[in-house]
Amino acid sequence: MNNRIYTKTFSAPKRSMTLYHSGDASPRGTLEFTHIEDVHNAVMKARTSFDNFWCESELSQRVEYIKALLELLIIRQNDFAHIISLETGSPIDFSKKQQVQTAINHVQASLKVTENLSLDLPVKDENPQHRTRYEAMGVAALITPWNWPLNQVILKVVGAFLAGCTILLKPSELTTETALLLEETILESGVPDGVFNLIIGDGIIGQALISHPQVDVISFTGSTETGQKISVQAASQFKPCILELGGKSANIIFADCIIEKAVQQGVAHCFRNSGQSCNAASRMLVERSIYDEVLALVQKEVQNIKIGMPEKKGNHLGPLISKRQYERVQKFILSGIEDGAHLLAGGPGKPTSFEKGYFVKPTVFADVTEDMAIFKEEIFGPVLTITPFDEEAEAIRLANATPFGLSGYIQSSNHERLNRLAARLKVGMVQVNGQSRIEGAAFGGVKASGMGREAGLWGIRAFQHIKSISGVTL
Repeated sequence: MNNRIYTKTFSAPKRSMTLYHSGDASPRGTLEFTHIEDVHNAVMKARTSFDNFWCESELSQRVEYIKALLELLIIRQNDFAHIISLETGSPIDFSKKQQVQTAINHVQASLKVTENLSLDLPVKDENPQHRTRYEAMGVAALITPWNWPLNQVILKVVGAFLAGCTILLKPSELTTETALLLEETILESGVPDGVFNLIIGDGIIGQALISHPQVDVISFTGSTETGQKISVQAASQFKPCILELGGKSANIIFADCIIEKAVQQGVAHCFRNSGQSCNAASRMLVERSIYDEVLALVQKEVQNIKIGMPEKKGNHLGPLISKRQYERVQKFILSGIEDGAHLLAGGPGKPTSFEKGYFVKPTVFADVTEDMAIFKEEIFGPVLTITPFDEEAEAIRLANATPFGLSGYIQSSNHERLNRLAARLKVGMVQVNGQSRIEGAAFGGVKASGMGREAGLWGIRAFQHIKSISGVTL
């Protein structure tokens, strides 16, 4: 960051924070926040733009803007990867191949669904003079996290934009530079003034945004605790609220699966992005007959994980994003030891030769029981827990024994069992035998993992009201 001061405001800022390099914990600059009074100015700018012209924009027109944005994202993918790596500590190759490419994939998937999308749909098998119309909710407040700073923003921005909303984006203060580059890219794509508005700041700024009476819909991705507060605030004003929150996803491994493949994929799903993904497969539930075999395979797999600086090319894990996040993960690792879990790999402290930054040893606990904090609570770091089970019913019970309900992973060759478990897991998404979700598949959870869905058609409809119209044909 070279000590440059980044400011995105509508008048003089009053508050700021120091940012640090995650690789060596050195200061890298100062971030100045939007003046809290200017949140109002930004909201009213979005309100005016929606009411005066954007509410009448055609879907085809909005699609052309997103196509232009997609072209620019592809051209600038190296720039985005560099900034994401700088801000988050994500290794440069992972930043490009995963962080940026996933965002590009989501834009492409959203554009694809618009090919056959209409605002007005006749009601099937009913009177042809009766139809359903989808209308933009209006001014959308989007609050996004730091762990996937381009992808999580793209999911919301593209969905809200194609739905016909005007947008107020408040990204995590830790990944502001990524958002600034995206703003520059969006404006270059030709989007009219006032349709997209960027607000910089922390939770205080976010609170001012979501509580503003001229905001019509809120979409938030972040912690469950913050999401709960936002939902209460939204409910008091009868605002629709889309929440994508925490997770503690179970990966159930049965003896009839391809064990080595299941372990390899399971470890990867837990540790990618240094475990800083809400849908990380952080709890491995293993059928007891293969438990010892799986422990040995996991231990071998984790020993092969490499640690490296963010700017280094290659396949390795980088540091966590901040001192606060590092200390949180260390607290959980110590609690696992104190609660009597078997430390299979890693442990407290930093890896050898990486004492300066926010690096964490890839850590695995075996013999974890459901009363332990590391079993129930989201750690958001490179920590895997392993628990044995004897029967299918026990596996289901253990998988559902957390407040969260984001993702579930199942490994088995029994087709009937796979369908049974997919139906009985209390989650919003299930992946079977390592099969990834297709681009545009609905993303979101249940219980403490949130409500509403993102991506593809679901991400567009989330920002639209449904209106029933009778008596006038199209």
